[in-house]
Amino acid sequence: MRIVDRSVYVGPSLYAHFPVIRLELDLGALEEWPTGRLGAGFVDALAAALPGLAEHGCSYRQPGGFFRRMREDDGTWLGHVLEHVAIELQNMAGEEVTFGKTRSADAPGVYTVVYEYAQRDEGIAAGELGLRLLCSLLPAAIRPPDSVPEDWSWPEARDEFIRFAQRRALGPSTSSLIKAAERSDIPWLRLNDQSLVQLGHGKFQQRIQATVTSRTSHIAVELASDKEETNKILATLGLPVPKQELVQSERQAVRAAQRVGFPVVTKPYNGNHGRGISIRLTTDEEVAQGFLVAREHSRSVIVETFLEGDDHRLLVVNGELVAATRRTPGHVVGDGTRTIVQLVDIVNQDPRRGVGHEKVLTRLELDSQAEKMLARVELTAESIPAPGQVVYLRSTANLSTGGTATDVTDIIHPDNREMAERAVRAIGLDVGGVDFLSKDITESYRAIGGGICEVNAAPGFRMHVAPSEGKGRDVAAPVVNMLFPPGAPSRVPIAAITGTNGKTTTARMLAHVTKMAGYTPGLTTTDGVYIDGQRTVQGDMTGPMSARMVLADPQIDMAILETARGGLLRAGMGVREVNVGGVLNVQSDHLGLKGIHTLEQLSELKRIVVEVATDCAVLNADDPLVFKMSGYTEAKNICYVTMNPQHTLVREHIRAGGRACALEAGVNGQMITLYDRGSHIPLLWTHLIPATLEGRALHNVQNAMFAAAMAFSLNIKLDAIRQGLRTFDSTFYQAPGRMNVFSEHPFKVLFDYGHNAHAVGMMADLAGRLDVAGRRIVVLAGPGDRRDEDLRAIAAAVAGRFDHYICRRDDNLRDRASDEVPRIQAEALRAAGVSDAAISVIPDEQEAIEAALRMGQTGDLLLIFADALARSWKQITKFKSGGHAAQSSGTAAGHATQATGAASSPRETVAAAPPHPNGTGGTPVSNGAGANTGMHHYQSAPTPAEPIATLGLEGIIRDERGIRMAPASDD
Repeated sequence: MRIVDRSVYVGPSLYAHFPVIRLELDLGALEEWPTGRLGAGFVDALAAALPGLAEHGCSYRQPGGFFRRMREDDGTWLGHVLEHVAIELQNMAGEEVTFGKTRSADAPGVYTVVYEYAQRDEGIAAGELGLRLLCSLLPAAIRPPDSVPEDWSWPEARDEFIRFAQRRALGPSTSSLIKAAERSDIPWLRLNDQSLVQLGHGKFQQRIQATVTSRTSHIAVELASDKEETNKILATLGLPVPKQELVQSERQAVRAAQRVGFPVVTKPYNGNHGRGISIRLTTDEEVAQGFLVAREHSRSVIVETFLEGDDHRLLVVNGELVAATRRTPGHVVGDGTRTIVQLVDIVNQDPRRGVGHEKVLTRLELDSQAEKMLARVELTAESIPAPGQVVYLRSTANLSTGGTATDVTDIIHPDNREMAERAVRAIGLDVGGVDFLSKDITESYRAIGGGICEVNAAPGFRMHVAPSEGKGRDVAAPVVNMLFPPGAPSRVPIAAITGTNGKTTTARMLAHVTKMAGYTPGLTTTDGVYIDGQRTVQGDMTGPMSARMVLADPQIDMAILETARGGLLRAGMGVREVNVGGVLNVQSDHLGLKGIHTLEQLSELKRIVVEVATDCAVLNADDPLVFKMSGYTEAKNICYVTMNPQHTLVREHIRAGGRACALEAGVNGQMITLYDRGSHIPLLWTHLIPATLEGRALHNVQNAMFAAAMAFSLNIKLDAIRQGLRTFDSTFYQAPGRMNVFSEHPFKVLFDYGHNAHAVGMMADLAGRLDVAGRRIVVLAGPGDRRDEDLRAIAAAVAGRFDHYICRRDDNLRDRASDEVPRIQAEALRAAGVSDAAISVIPDEQEAIEAALRMGQTGDLLLIFADALARSWKQITKFKSGGHAAQSSGTAAGHATQATGAASSPRETVAAAPPHPNGTGGTPVSNGAGANTGMHHYQSAPTPAEPIATLGLEGIIRDERGIRMAPASDD
C-alpha cells in the first residue's frame, strides 16, 4: 500500500469548492483485504489509536457509522479508511475539517482518496502519518515491507504530528479574527507561514499579524514594550501603577527592591507571555535569583512592588473595553490521597486540555519551573497535598502554561472599565490588553486598591473567546468592525475567464475596458501578471498563485483572471468565488493528459469557473457543451453569447427577461447587441473594433462579445465598454502570438500561437477571408504531448486552404522523435488530398520560418504558427526580403525534405513552390556551403513593392512599425 500521486488544491477544483488533498493510493495486495476480512482486531486497534473516529458517521450519517461500516461482513477498503484517518488526525490537531470521499480509479486496486485540509503541510503530513498508522495495525504477514520503522511509536508520532501542525497553524487569536471576517463576508489571504494575514482584497485590504493590525501604531507598540516608560506615562495620568525601577545587575536589583519595598516582582524589561517573571520575592537572595531568571529574556530587568490580588486581563478594542477575564496560574488541588504527579495526570485528562494551542486549555507540565514553585512551598512531585490545598505550578497565569481563565466582563466595576480604556488610549494602541491586579474586580480600584502591571500590544484572544469558566466573548468582531466599518468595501470585483481558445485575448480586452472605465485592473494571463497595464511578473500566470498575487496587490480595484486547464488540474482556482465567470468554448486540446480524455471531462473541468460565479455566468450558447453549463451555476444571472441571432433557446431566454449578447446584422455591418431585462441595447459595430480586422476576424468578434458581456455584468458603463473595445489595439509586446500582423515585407505575415485544431482552423478561416493577390503559405506544427489524432486534426484544419504547407515541430520534443510531429501532419495533409509537391517537412522551427519567409513574394500571405514567440517574431521582423536575412534571424531553411513519407536525407530539397499568380516563381538557391550539406532556401524574384492594401487591411490603423495584431487563440 503506497501513495503514488498527490495533488494539493488550494481552491475550487473537480473535487470540491474548498481546499482538498487528492491521493492516488495503490493498495497492491491489500485490495484483497477489506476491513471485514481483516477482522475485529484491526478495527478495535484503530479505535484505540483514534477514539475520535467513533464520531464519524460515514454513509450512515450518525456517530458510530464509520466503525459500523468497517465491521460489516464486506467491510470497506483501506483507501476509504485512510480518508477518515487523515481527517481525524487533523481534528486532533485542532482543525475543523470534515469532508472526504474515496472512489476506485481505473486501475485495479488503485483508489482516489480526497480529504479536506486546513493547512497544506499539516494535511499532507496527516495523509502520510495515517498511512503509516494503518500499516502498523495490519497483521505482520500482510504488512507492506519497510512501511513501519522498527522503533516507531504511535503515541510519539501522534504528539509530534500535533506539535508539527501547531507550528504551522494559525494561532487562536488569528483564527478568531479570520472567523469573524468570514462571518462578515470579508475574504482573507495568508501571506506567510506565520500569522501575517490579509483581510480584504486589493486596495481595500487590511493586514493583521496575530492581534496587531494595519492601524496599530508603531510608536504605541514600542511604548507598550518599554515597561518603564509605560509605567511613567500611566502614573503621569494618575492611573494606578506599582513603583518600579530599571536595573542591569543583581546588586542594582537588590537595592531597588529595598527602595520600593518588599515583596517585589522581577520581570524582563521587554518580555511577553509571562516569561521570566518572578513574583512575591521577600528576600535579597530571592531578588537576586529573580534577576537572573529575567535576565535570560532581556538585558535589562524591572523591579517593582508586588501588588496583592487576582490577575485580570482587560481587553480594549478601538477605545472600548470588550472583555475582562480573571486568570489563575496552572495548579492542582490536593485530595489527601494522590501525589502531585497523579493530580497533574487527572487535570490533563480534561478533554479541553491539549498540546500548545490545540485546545482551549493547555496541559500542565511538571518541568523545571514547576519544580521551583514546589520547592518554594517545600513540596516535590511525589508529595501528597492536603485535601483542598491549592498547589501552584506556575507563578504567572498565562493560558499557554496551563493557566485557567474566568470571564468577568459582566461584573467589572465601571471605574475599572474606564481605567483600562484610559490606559490603552494613553499608550495609543488600537487593540491593547491591560494586566490589572485586584482583590475584587467588582469593586473600584479607588476604594480597594489594585494596580496596572502592564499594557500589552498584540494581546491574546484565546482566554476571552474560550474561557475555562463563564461566557465566551466575540472579541474578534470589534476588531474586524474597526478595520471594516459597516458599509466599507472589502472585495474587488473578480472576473474569471476560461475556455480552450480566446482566453488571453478576452482577458486583455476586458482589462482594457475596465481601465477605460477608471479602474486599476490586475490581470493574469499566459504571459504574465499585469497591474494597471504594466507587466510585473513574466511567465505563464494562469494558475491559483497568480490570482493570489493580483488580489494581494494594494493598488488594484478590479481582478481579471485568465484561468487555464493546467492550473485547474494542478491546484484548482485561487479564489473561492468570482463575481463573473465566463466560458468561451470547449474544444479538443490537451486530451489524454492528467486524466482528461474526453471533451465531456474537459467541459466538467472548465465548468468550475461558472460553478463559483456569484453574480453572472457568461456562456457561449453556440457551443453545446458550454451551453449545458447553465444547469450547474448558482449565479444570479446567466448571460448567453451567440453569433446566431436566430438561436431559439437564447431568444426564449431574452423574452423571459434574461441577459444575452448577440451579433445582429444591420445596414452598416454587424452590431454587437446586449439584452437585459427586456432592454435592447445596440453596443458597437464590429468593424469599429481594431482587433477584428474590420470584422473579418470572427473569433475576435466573439472575444469582443464576451468582453462586452462580462464588462456589462461587472456594472461597467456602456460608454466605457464602447471606448474600451474601440481602443483595444495590442502590439506584439502586449499580446505576443495572438493574431499579430506584420506588413513591412512585400508579403504579409499573420503570426499566431494556435496549437489545437479549433484555433488553427479559426486562423485558416481568417486567411481565407482576407483579400490575397498572391499565394497563401502556412507554417504548421503541433505540441509533441498531444495525441496523434490531435496532430492530424490540426493538419486537417488547414488542408485545402493554402498553396503550400511547411510542417515543423516545437523545440521541446516531449518524448517524440525529432521529425515525428511534422511527418504525422504531412501524412494527414496527403490523406486530405494535398499533393506532395505542396508539402515541405522542415523540423526545426527557425529553419521552417526562414524557408517560408524566403518563399514569400509580393502579394503573398504567410500564416506562421509559432511556439518560441519572441524568437520567431524577431526572426520575422529582422528578415531582409532582398535576399539576406539578418544575422539574428537564425539559420537558413536547411534540412528541408519532400513530404513523401521516406526517411529524411540531407540531400533532399524543399519541394517546389506553386507558381506565383503574377508569373514570377520562386527559385531554390544554395546558401554557399549548402551545396555540400543539402541546405537550401527560397529567394523570391525581385519585384516592385505593392501597396499594403493588397491584403485588404487598408482600414487598419498602423503605427510606425507597421505592426498590427489581434489576438486569436491561446491555451
